Amino acid sequence: MRVTFKLYASLAEHLPATADGHQAVLEVPDDTTPVQLLEHHGVPLAQVHLVLVNGVFVPPGEREQPLSEGDELAVWPAVAGG
Repeated sequence: MRVTFKLYASLAEHLPATADGHQAVLEVPDDTTPVQLLEHHGVPLAQVHLVLVNGVFVPPGEREQPLSEGDELAVWPAVAGG
């Protein structure tokens, strides 16, 4: 299935070489979860803070739910500053 994978800020370095800006369209196996996709691309899960699927927040306990064809997964690290 095809999904759009978006990584922001310091996590963007984990996008594949085919990425366009901060996103890449990927072919992934059916039933791939957000956690599996992040792990596959070497994203340190300890740095993952905000996860959205199709613009809807996904709490940590629900990140093992499979993605669907056409989903957009967007991920941000914790941001500090002032």
